[in-house]
Amino acid sequence: MILKQAKEVLQIEAEGILGVVDRLDNNFVKMVDLIYACKGRVILTGIGKSGIVARKIVATLNSTGTPSLFLHPVEAMHGDLGMVSADDVVIALSNSGETDELNMLIPSIKRIGCPLIAFAGQVDSTLGRKSDIVIDVGVEREACPLGLAPTASTTALLAMGDALAVTLIRKRNFNSIDFRRFHPGGTLGQCLSVKVQEIMLTGKKIPVVSKGQTMRHAIQEINRMQLGATLVVERDNRLVGIITDGDIRRFLMTQERIYDRPVEEVMTKDPKTLGPDSLASRALNIMEKHEITILPIVNPVRKIRGILHLHDILGKGAFKFNGV
Repeated sequence: MILKQAKEVLQIEAEGILGVVDRLDNNFVKMVDLIYACKGRVILTGIGKSGIVARKIVATLNSTGTPSLFLHPVEAMHGDLGMVSADDVVIALSNSGETDELNMLIPSIKRIGCPLIAFAGQVDSTLGRKSDIVIDVGVEREACPLGLAPTASTTALLAMGDALAVTLIRKRNFNSIDFRRFHPGGTLGQCLSVKVQEIMLTGKKIPVVSKGQTMRHAIQEINRMQLGATLVVERDNRLVGIITDGDIRRFLMTQERIYDRPVEEVMTKDPKTLGPDSLASRALNIMEKHEITILPIVNPVRKIRGILHLHDILGKGAFKFNGV
């Protein structure tokens, strides 16, 4: 019985979000464009459960490059409204759109001159009618069996806030290096602050073949370390190229036989490299810019000192190029 009830709650909340998806329209595009062009901050306001959701949206926006603040409607009427300027954008959250404490703010916000966006469950409400842009976040029913506790409605509000934040991430081309600047104390920030030599693979863990060897040796070496690549060296362990899974696929598009070919015919010459004293953040920046997952680590005369995989920086599954 307990599991059945839990599944019903999740189903109702999922249906609520899908209903919001179906009603999403050009007002969302207008909102994103407005916030993207905003010279000030995004001010979110709401009371009760909507206020808690507003605080979470503020935290998400701030951590992904959109300066934001939470404004409590009651405190706003007692002086905190001074934090709002004409350069800001205000987003008000209310399921009913008839929250008295929230609607009392509207005339003051209008006098300040900043745009007002409503996340409202009732589009034709006081809040909805008086806002410049209305985002419909209404749900058919709450998961609460009494229909009283905000459940599906707050989930829809939260999901819409996430949709806004992620859309702005893409529009701003916000990347992992930008994220690190706002999270210096987090796991990602700490990882990107270390030197490459602290996390690179060395010694026998480096997949490597010599110039003149066949692709059979190269493929065996790629399989040995499971990094999706092997380095190619000449005398004195100097780097001359790299062979990746992608290089092999591209070769096979035009040639049928590969095993007996010399590695020089398949390798990418003069690959991107980095020194062992460089920061991991620089390595990640190079990987993201050139959409590669492997960096040979070399000294000034291109002798191999190690190899760095994207997973060594961020862990498996933690990163995607361009957010896709």
